[in-house]
Amino acid sequence: MMHADLIDQEDFRERLVALGLSIPDGTSPEHACELAVSGLSAERAVALRHLVEELLGGSATLLPNVREAISRHLLPALVPKPT
Repeated sequence: MMHADLIDQEDFRERLVALGLSIPDGTSPEHACELAVSGLSAERAVALRHLVEELLGGSATLLPNVREAISRHLLPALVPKPT
């Protein structure tokens, strides 16, 4: 039997917390993304960019609410600004 890796809202929150972000238990993926990008520093942006690349490019399946939150909040915040 095949076992698929699923990333739900708690897995996603735990990954953000592992980056040193303060994300309370039970936080929705959308709110977690909002918290992650508030006061976004260059160092945090690099760490978040790596996490997003890992999540979107990996073999794990993101639940729709996690994928949508990343698309709505993290991706736009992590797009390099024109200089």
